[in-house]
Amino acid sequence: MRIIVIGSGVIGVTSAWYLSNAGHEVTVIDRQESPARETSFANGGQISVGQAEPWANPAAPLKILKWLGREDAPLLFRLRSDLNQWSWALKFLIECLPSRTEANTLTCLRLANYSRDKLRQLRGDIGISYDDLQKGILTLHTDEQEFQMACNRVELFRNHGVQINIKTPEEIQKLEPTLQNSRVDLVGGTHAVDDESGDAFLFTERLAEFAKKRGVGFGFGVEAVGFLFNGKNISGLATRFAGREEILSADAYVVAMGSYSPTLLSKIGIHVPIYPVKGYSVTIPIRNPDMAPTVCITDENAKIAMSKLGSRLRAAGTAELTGYNLAVRNDRCDSILARVKSFFPEAGEFENARRWAGLRPMVPNNIPLIGRTKFSNLYLNTGQGTLGWTLACGSAAGLANVVNGSPQDIDFPFL
Repeated sequence: MRIIVIGSGVIGVTSAWYLSNAGHEVTVIDRQESPARETSFANGGQISVGQAEPWANPAAPLKILKWLGREDAPLLFRLRSDLNQWSWALKFLIECLPSRTEANTLTCLRLANYSRDKLRQLRGDIGISYDDLQKGILTLHTDEQEFQMACNRVELFRNHGVQINIKTPEEIQKLEPTLQNSRVDLVGGTHAVDDESGDAFLFTERLAEFAKKRGVGFGFGVEAVGFLFNGKNISGLATRFAGREEILSADAYVVAMGSYSPTLLSKIGIHVPIYPVKGYSVTIPIRNPDMAPTVCITDENAKIAMSKLGSRLRAAGTAELTGYNLAVRNDRCDSILARVKSFFPEAGEFENARRWAGLRPMVPNNIPLIGRTKFSNLYLNTGQGTLGWTLACGSAAGLANVVNGSPQDIDFPFL
């Protein structure tokens, strides 16, 4: 089939790759001038299967109440006269019920494990590199109660294929010696041995080049305006390019537009529970390699991910429910920088850090929307939220199976 994929982030480009490998003629379009220029541009860099627990969990409502009114809170909820925000928040609270949380965790975990395996296979098949490291992810805790909660979850993850170990402060320093210079008091941590890190932007950019060599077409600077449909079939895609409007036609269409997916889909009566959650990152040039972490780290209490990407240290975190506002707030970035500096005070050129903000496409239960819509030739691959990089290859492989009508390799609620 001729397939148009809308969106050239990590989800869109991996979708194009797997669809092309399945024998389809694929074209990717994006309003930006090159791949991975929005949410995939500067994320935390983690392939974090060991962190597949959804944001919506029994402990979340109390935490959010504690954080209300705090400008430095890891999650900042700015109330707006926005029905979509209120509807999303209500659905989120429902998903915090214990029975929902466990079911959602296992669903995300199955997809995350599958996706990591697919990434490894892809890396072996084509030799793609992207400042990747395979040293696991070390999650640090500074709060005793939260650490005990994390320890209680370890058995669940182990029972479902995640090799994760509990670590004392002494064992943490042995695993990551540069933490001996840390000014943060740790109570313990966990180490997800098989997790990885890498630059999602580099991966997407380089995979797009591999895809081009295999015949995938890319159209940049092309804005998707709306779908044309005839009954239960999409008959065309209205686009805008260089001020001109054009109708593109294909046999099938894939929406992989992240947080902007609802805008396009609502025009044809498809309402998806996706809301943009803004996150920030800082990319710090490494001044002293011997002082920078060699293991990918998550600061659980501050909700910050830290990844060594070649000669750079990437730190990403915080969340704001503020609609589609992409303004970079210096105070939020300053908080991330200060926290990184407290762990690795001599590691980087903190004064030269590059600041960035992007929108995560969050669904209330953290289970992405992958598969066919009510239109027979319209498919979705969106809603991966904070786990977009982690779930990319598995989501794309699953989507390709849906399009082909092939059996799935995993138990997942594909649309």
